[in-house]
Amino acid sequence: MTSHSRHSVTAVTLPYLFRPAEIAEALGCSEWWVKEQARKRRIPFTRLGGAYRFTAEHVDEIVRVFEERPSRGTESPPEAAQGARSQRRPQTVPTGLRLRAKRPRRAVAFAAV
Repeated sequence: MTSHSRHSVTAVTLPYLFRPAEIAEALGCSEWWVKEQARKRRIPFTRLGGAYRFTAEHVDEIVRVFEERPSRGTESPPEAAQGARSQRRPQTVPTGLRLRAKRPRRAVAFAAV
């Protein structure tokens, strides 16, 4: 038998597995967000005993997945942002298709009295 205890050998050979709370703190987001992204399979993870765990390689890949780079277009950022906003606005809606709010329940209750 060797002089190493069982725990010291496994600590050297196995990678450290981070918990969702540790990942959330490092990334500046909520633990719920980390779990939800893993549940929807948007980020890499390891699932042991029904719990999400993450290696250092997983964290590196998560950062790469959500990395955003500036566009190489000729527009300046404020103009590009204004153009994106104007495209998201809905077109004019015909008057027959406009949504109308329901009357509040309390208005119906008072009308009955």
